[in-house]
Amino acid sequence: MGLTGYAWAAMDGLTFANVGIGSDESDKPADGARDILLVGLDSRTDAQGNPLSKEVLAQLRAGVADGELNTDSLIFVHIPNDGSKAVAISLPRDSYVDIPGGFGKHKINSAYARAMVSERRKLQEDGVSDPKEIDQKANEAGAKTLIKTVEKLTGSTIDNYAAINLLGFSEITQAIGGVDVCLNDDVNDQFSGAKFTKGPHTISGVEALGFVRQRHGLPRGDLDRVVRQQVFMAGMARKVLSAGTLANPGRLNDLIAAIKKSVVLNQNWDIFGFAQQMKGLTGGQLEFRTIPIVNIEYKTPEDGVAIQVDPKQVKDFVQDLAGPQPGEQPPSQTESPNKATTVDVRNSTSKDGLAATVLKQLVDKGFTAGDTATASARKKTVIWVAKGQQEAGKAVAAELGGNPTVQEDKSVEAGHVMVFLGSDYKPASGAPVSGSSQNVAGSSAAAPPPEQSDEKPITAEGVPCVN
Repeated sequence: MGLTGYAWAAMDGLTFANVGIGSDESDKPADGARDILLVGLDSRTDAQGNPLSKEVLAQLRAGVADGELNTDSLIFVHIPNDGSKAVAISLPRDSYVDIPGGFGKHKINSAYARAMVSERRKLQEDGVSDPKEIDQKANEAGAKTLIKTVEKLTGSTIDNYAAINLLGFSEITQAIGGVDVCLNDDVNDQFSGAKFTKGPHTISGVEALGFVRQRHGLPRGDLDRVVRQQVFMAGMARKVLSAGTLANPGRLNDLIAAIKKSVVLNQNWDIFGFAQQMKGLTGGQLEFRTIPIVNIEYKTPEDGVAIQVDPKQVKDFVQDLAGPQPGEQPPSQTESPNKATTVDVRNSTSKDGLAATVLKQLVDKGFTAGDTATASARKKTVIWVAKGQQEAGKAVAAELGGNPTVQEDKSVEAGHVMVFLGSDYKPASGAPVSGSSQNVAGSSAAAPPPEQSDEKPITAEGVPCVN
């Protein structure tokens, strides 16, 4: 009790901003669950708007600002009302999305900057001359637009907002004594300053910043950077949740000092109450995911190469993890006629994870999930059904597309349909499939999306090795 009281008193002095949420003094989401947007900004100022010195910028390898403030990382966190678990969903910074407010379709990391620049211009035209006032209001406008952008993409209402700058990230990692990470290969990137040997490391400060910012030289570019950020945040959560940090007054004091210097929160966020809600959380109950990706090399009209996402897939993915929003009706209570059919899928191709991906696609259409496995290679996709159950097989075939053969086989259990995916299998229109290299409209050489169905979610337990 003494420790939490000390922490509460020490947190006085945090920076709060009017970002369009958190105006209710009760700070209690309508459904009891909490959706938080965590933002990593490439800001060259501290939380109070004071410019960082040239020496600090050089140490951080922040480079020269290009006049815009972009969001290097975006993570949507959903926490149910009992605080028993949490899921953190990464939104890749190059995701090509609609930005509300008349800004059109662009990379999501530019939403903040576009609104900030627009508001700055408007304030100057209105005669506002105080640089600090202009910066404060412009940054608040940027945050508001970013929040609206994420809400539109995910279909969820953001309850809380927290942004951290480059300096803050560096100092927080030092305050907790570093974070354990592991790499698959040696790394030496001149752009981010990331230089590590293959294997495990404990990193903090500038090294940690380089680890989470690197994207050049990685097999999947920004998507591998997203994974880096996830494993790092998982490790950071493991450290913060441990007694080694929370029961150490010195470390706790350093952590709070770093947070106060470099973190901006939405107004009226009861941090102490939030900490109480989260006190039962342990490493295995914090899970990291990434939104579904259609194409990682989508050629945009004016923003260069971006990551293409399907808004409906993203909403469905997020809502599957987070549940319906307040006031929304839960999914239709009318049971799908496909529910009576259990589908088993066999992968007879060389594409890893294809069976699991296709099974999820069919479950989304109302079928009951059976099992998946690999099978002997075959050229043609075929569907086996029990005697007299051709109609069930045809219903599955209709969802798969490609007009596969449906045939009876005595080895199939009644009520089941067994799908053998041959090398001729092509996903139904709009369905991304692991290992597929199909072109996406607007891209001349679409790269395959990353495997998402079979990957084990990253949690705050263990230290997985990554690219």
